[in-house]
Amino acid sequence: MSAEIKIILAVITSFVLAMLISPLIIRLMKALKAGQPILEYVDKHEGKSGTPTMGGMIFLLPMAVVTLIFSIKGEKMGIVAMAITLSYGLIGLLDDFLKVKFKHNKGLKAYQKIIGQFGIGIIASFYCYKNAFIGSTIELPFTDVTFDLQWWFVPFCLFIYLAMTNAVNLTDGLDGLVAKTSSVNLVFLALIVYVCYYVASGMGQTFYAQQLISLEYFTGAMLGAMLAFVWQNNYPANIFMGDTGSLAVGGAVASIAIFISQPLILLLLGIMYIVSCISVILQVISFKLRKKRIFLIAPYHHHLEYKGIHENRVVGFYALITFIMSAIALIAVLV
Repeated sequence: MSAEIKIILAVITSFVLAMLISPLIIRLMKALKAGQPILEYVDKHEGKSGTPTMGGMIFLLPMAVVTLIFSIKGEKMGIVAMAITLSYGLIGLLDDFLKVKFKHNKGLKAYQKIIGQFGIGIIASFYCYKNAFIGSTIELPFTDVTFDLQWWFVPFCLFIYLAMTNAVNLTDGLDGLVAKTSSVNLVFLALIVYVCYYVASGMGQTFYAQQLISLEYFTGAMLGAMLAFVWQNNYPANIFMGDTGSLAVGGAVASIAIFISQPLILLLLGIMYIVSCISVILQVISFKLRKKRIFLIAPYHHHLEYKGIHENRVVGFYALITFIMSAIALIAVLV
């Protein structure tokens, strides 16, 4: 069976598994009364209070199963990406559990969450630095230029993991927002990883190609399961992904880009995540210095909502912009 057929099967299998378990997880979360507490300042979402959370399990469990099934012994890159993703998901799961248990939106304390994210990030960064197929060299988009960061790669890589996981987490505020933007990301990342695999195979880099195809199975599995989650998370959402999902998505997207030595394409792929971060930072700085707000409410997607734009349209705008920027990222790798 060709690698291409296996990739398609990985996507389909993961999608089907996620579709099968999603009603079970939704019923389980309802039975456990695991409803999402809504932030007090987002009064437009009061009607969503009690919607089941921890929905990230819907796509994380099938992703893990399919990645393990399709990755052949010795092809470790996809397995490591899966482990990093699940580790971030575990932090999110604990955060969601505490929110549900104590019926508030605080969960883990900020320093506790950062310590967990830092710990996973530093382990992942050293793995990449020591891995013969990744190393400390990164590629500059739109060029054939590579740059060796040497030991600076470790803090650089750590920063990416911390930035991506928190940025995705900040963006997760509307029905289907992260699910749809990350689905777009994963489609293009799957194409980019396949291009890298095709080039490596053509150059006779057999062992590297095996690692890349393992990463491709992980990406395909994540994509298929995420598409199934969109089915349940589309407006009005039957379940939220919670921090269980958003932290995991950030870890997954970061891992894929870093593993193929293309971390800078995240500036394109993750443009709307970056917008969320910048809007929050600007809002905080402005209020601290001038006692005035730049946005009606931050992150920016909530500002648009409070300007009277329906959340479906906001999600559509975010997904469309992500599609365009992700297509540019693909071109950046191909040229």
